[in-house]
Amino acid sequence: MRRRLRTLDALAATAAIWFLAKFLRYAFPPLFPALSSRYGVTDATLGLAFTAMLLVYALLQFPAGAIADRVGATRVITAGAAVAGVAALALAVDAPFAVLVGAMVLVGIGTGVHKTVAIGLLSTVYTERTGRALGVLDTAGALAGVAAPAAVAFCLTSSRVTWHAVFLAGGLLGLSLAVLAYRWLGAREPERDDGDDERVPLRRYAALFRRPAFAGFVLVTVGFSFAYNGVVAFLPRYLETAGLTPATASAVYGSLFVVSLVQTVTGDLADRVGPLRVIVATLAVATVGLLALIAVGGGAGIVTLVGVVVVFGLGSHGFRPVRGAYLMALLPEDVSGGGLGVVRTVLMGAGAIAPGVVGVVSTYAGFRVAFGVLWVALAVAAVTAGVLLVAER
Repeated sequence: MRRRLRTLDALAATAAIWFLAKFLRYAFPPLFPALSSRYGVTDATLGLAFTAMLLVYALLQFPAGAIADRVGATRVITAGAAVAGVAALALAVDAPFAVLVGAMVLVGIGTGVHKTVAIGLLSTVYTERTGRALGVLDTAGALAGVAAPAAVAFCLTSSRVTWHAVFLAGGLLGLSLAVLAYRWLGAREPERDDGDDERVPLRRYAALFRRPAFAGFVLVTVGFSFAYNGVVAFLPRYLETAGLTPATASAVYGSLFVVSLVQTVTGDLADRVGPLRVIVATLAVATVGLLALIAVGGGAGIVTLVGVVVVFGLGSHGFRPVRGAYLMALLPEDVSGGGLGVVRTVLMGAGAIAPGVVGVVSTYAGFRVAFGVLWVALAVAAVTAGVLLVAER
């Protein structure tokens, strides 16, 4: 048992840091009403600030993967955790809005280097159980979506602490995990030979997009990322427009992440029956869930709202680990880190603009119209995945 537990050290370290990364990100949407009141800014402004954080996050995907190909995953992951910890500590004190936005961007920098590099590392450490390992990784991140709204709700209703305490805890955790990751991952990362330092020309990465299966799946991930990030950023506000109180909206928002345990199931299922079949099924479920959320609008009771949010969550979370496993299978080994970074830059870039789009559209046309835009993107992703499955057969 002890020997088996030691084999999980790399997974534990990367999953814990991913939990922190998502915790810091998911802490912001439930704070939007409080931030709007505190700083006197609109949903459009908050959405654009959130987009700035995600855009920086997106732009770091390729550099992080390419650098990890050359200097090793351990150094990149450790540095990212340390930067995220420092950024969180900056948010632990009351400051002007410009400082808040700057700290959000720094959170994007620190967390942006982790996921791409972690996927590459886990796929080499757990070669026979990649889908399951990525399922655990994504589940840890999704559970942060349960913890963050709960922590924010507690702080907002507490007479002893403010919401800054959420980021104080996150900052201390980030610095601690940086030390832990350096020790654990350094011992598990495969040794690199002299050839690993050779630069890979950019045209090698660009050539990946000439392959129809690869380019098609990038379209799938872009559509999903745009829709998912837009929903996650503004779901609490959408639920408030449906008549829920801020506390109840935060609780329903948390239900989106409670169902994240499905990721371990879909990750394992992908190892058994093939990832593309699972991808098509999960995207179909997510598309139905989002359409139902738009359709019920403000006329539904809390039970119905929780139900449709759970359906959307099951499909969305079920898709995420399988996406990573399928991408790693499509990528040549010599450019796996940078190649995955390129894809994640594109998909996270699409996801980064989603909060800004939703914020602006909802301000002038309402949330149902804004979420309708997200549904179209998700539907395109689901249909494209179906076409890829038919072509594969």
